[in-house]
Amino acid sequence: MDRYRRRQTIRTDRATAWCALLVAAVFEVVFALGTAASEGFSKLTASMITVAAAAGAIFFLSFALKTLEVGIGYTVWTGIGSAGTVVFGALLLGQSVTLLKGIYFVAIVGGVIGLKLTSADPAPHPGQSSAESA
Repeated sequence: MDRYRRRQTIRTDRATAWCALLVAAVFEVVFALGTAASEGFSKLTASMITVAAAAGAIFFLSFALKTLEVGIGYTVWTGIGSAGTVVFGALLLGQSVTLLKGIYFVAIVGGVIGLKLTSADPAPHPGQSSAESA
């Protein structure tokens, strides 16, 4: 495979990983909200949704981490999940959003964007030379 195709494959793999990470984050938000709605897993439907969302979150996160660095991927996943839970907790559950919560929410979103923009191409896998991964 020539160098151009390898780079295109890496870019495609990274784009797919970032999309999977976003899907994982959506499942994370559903999991968090479902946990609250299940009232200690005492409501069957909400409990089933919570368990399914947790499984979906872990599945898509693990798929994303095949390509992304674990430090970046996990941090972005929890950041988006936290921010999404604050937003949808306020919208759907009537939870309060204070000025300080808003400031920290903006900080989380800024951190997620910063991590995405500064994440480097992945290092070669063990046993693969840097020339093969270029």
